[in-house]
Amino acid sequence: MMFRVDRDVLAEAVAWTARSLPARPSVPVLAGMRLEVTGEQRLKLSGFDYEVSAEVTLELQSGEPGVVLVSGKLLAEITRALPAQPVDVVVDGAKAVVTCGSARFTLLTMPVEDYPSLPTMPPAAGRVGSDVFASAVAQVAVAAGKDETLPMLTGVRMEIEGDTVTLAATDRYRLAVRELTWQPGQSDFSTIAMIPGRTLNDTAKALGSTGAEVEIALSSTGGKGEGMIGFTSAGRRTTTRLLDPEFPKYRSLLPTEFSARADLPTGSFVEAVKRVALVAERNTPVRLAFRGGEVVLEAGSGDEAQAVEVLPVDFEGDDINIAFNHQFLLEGLGAIDSDVARLNFTTATKPAILTGGKPVDNDGPEDYRYLIMPIRLSS
Repeated sequence: MMFRVDRDVLAEAVAWTARSLPARPSVPVLAGMRLEVTGEQRLKLSGFDYEVSAEVTLELQSGEPGVVLVSGKLLAEITRALPAQPVDVVVDGAKAVVTCGSARFTLLTMPVEDYPSLPTMPPAAGRVGSDVFASAVAQVAVAAGKDETLPMLTGVRMEIEGDTVTLAATDRYRLAVRELTWQPGQSDFSTIAMIPGRTLNDTAKALGSTGAEVEIALSSTGGKGEGMIGFTSAGRRTTTRLLDPEFPKYRSLLPTEFSARADLPTGSFVEAVKRVALVAERNTPVRLAFRGGEVVLEAGSGDEAQAVEVLPVDFEGDDINIAFNHQFLLEGLGAIDSDVARLNFTTATKPAILTGGKPVDNDGPEDYRYLIMPIRLSS
């Protein structure tokens, strides 16, 4: 087996495939990356750890068919460091030789026959723009839990009903929900899937850079191929196993009526929260007092360091004093993708809804909502 390919094309493909390789593989062969040259002068690079698979297909300048398995992380480091010249790879027995300009590397091969076969993609279900998909996933994944002992909270719930996709995630302290439209293969397509949050976010971010559409492969409820979801875009494909679909009944948590509304410039609000939070201990809240045309931000108390800052605000409704975990508030502000942040309140002890601001007379539903639980203030 041998092939020649452009250095930048190879380095990008190897780096993308290496994302799926486990840091601590259960068996050594799973640390390998499979390279296959086909009869159509194409190179397929793939990785699989029994949970997540990744595969990229490249056009070659020249090549002879064959298959080899080498250390994926090492190949990624090598290709990233190569000079900007064509790369030649030749497999000779138990060694693979990588040559680029005057640089030459010899890698030991791994037993390719011991490498697991990649899973079969589920049926294609529909398409969505890669940039829209990446943005929507990032907005929701920020609220996914990190505690692996509660796997149902580490995932992103995907609900598909016709041409509407709803993504939701929660860690019990905040909830993020985003709706978007897509192009389903069948107008009556309907399903629910629970996708590992970190894997989905990494995949969406990587595919978002392609500028092409993302094809989502997923079985409808009760269909063949349940337990797996696949994504394909611009010659790249990845699959991941699904989590148990159990998830909190989140829609009932989203209030529909509010007692107050506050609109603030997102940038200045973020900077003010960051400054005030400098004196807040890890679990100490930032307190917000909304009244009239201003909001007073405070942190710290008693014998501790204290901080106060006042911002102008477009405020309507009953005055309210409320407190939030500053990190959760900042992550929500970073996710709304709007120059204006809108906070809708019911009471100081019930969740607030953070969205991107819009004209007050626009009562249509928000496509993104970030629910954040307040921290009870001591009286």
